[in-house]
Amino acid sequence: MSKEEIDRMKAEAEANAEADKKERERIDKMNQADSMIFQTENQLKELGDKLSADGKSSIEAALKKLKDAHAAGDLAGIDAATAELNNAWQTASQNMYQGAQGQPGAGAGFQGGAQNSSQQGTNNGTDDVQDADFEEVK
Repeated sequence: MSKEEIDRMKAEAEANAEADKKERERIDKMNQADSMIFQTENQLKELGDKLSADGKSSIEAALKKLKDAHAAGDLAGIDAATAELNNAWQTASQNMYQGAQGQPGAGAGFQGGAQNSSQQGTNNGTDDVQDADFEEVK
C-alpha cells in the first residue's frame, strides 16, 4: 500500500467520523429503547397486580408511546417516551410503596420501576459493608 493510499483512507475515515458517531448513537438509543420495552413488559407481568389502576394505565400508555417511537426510529420520541415511562414508574412505585407501608413486611425489599433497575446494587451508606481478603484454592 502506498503512502497516498494510506493518506486517502485516513482522510475518508476522518470525513466519515461524525456520521459514524451519529449512527452509533442512534443504534445505542434504539437498543436502550428495546431493552426498556422488554424490561417494562416483564415488570408489568411481575408487579401488575400490585400497581394501582391509574399507575398501571399510565405505565402502559408511556410504554405504547415508547414502542411506537422505537418502531418509527424516532430518536426524539424515544427520549420523550423514556422520560415519561420513568416518571410513570416512579409515581406508581411511590404509590405502591406508600400503600405497602401499612402492611407488616409488605414491600420491604421493593426497588420498583424501570428507572431503578440499574440502582439496585447501590449502598446509600445504610449497610455495614466490610472488605475481606480471600484466597482461591485450586
